[in-house]
Amino acid sequence: MNADGREMLARGRVATRLPAQDLDRARHFYAERLGLEPVDERPGGLLYRCGGVDFVLFRSTGTSPGTFTQMAWEVEDIESVVSALEGRGVVFEEVDLPGLLGGGRTTDSIAAIEGNYPSKGARGERGAWFRDSEGNLLGIGQLVR
Repeated sequence: MNADGREMLARGRVATRLPAQDLDRARHFYAERLGLEPVDERPGGLLYRCGGVDFVLFRSTGTSPGTFTQMAWEVEDIESVVSALEGRGVVFEEVDLPGLLGGGRTTDSIAAIEGNYPSKGARGERGAWFRDSEGNLLGIGQLVR
């Protein structure tokens, strides 16, 4: 790829694509549990917009492995968001992994994560994870400064 190609990608918008075996089921989950409605839809796909960034749920015959975070929201108050989502029926994962502080486990569905991406200027992050109706692993994160 030449320099022009690299520059074109650097200026391009990035959007997440999440597979859904049942778009109607996924639409209901995102509306009822997360309070999100699509901003556009076409046969085989639903477009959502959060904070000026797009993500798409697309009809797929494949399934998500659900073994890694596929998409995450960065929030200011993770406790409030987790509590509100639990109130809407979202079930958070209890995690026990190396790299998490506090013995490697979540506490009240929230994990303390050592370190952070260098460009975010934080010393760490707090995170929580849940699965959507299609098995996609989604995250909520709050920077620790």
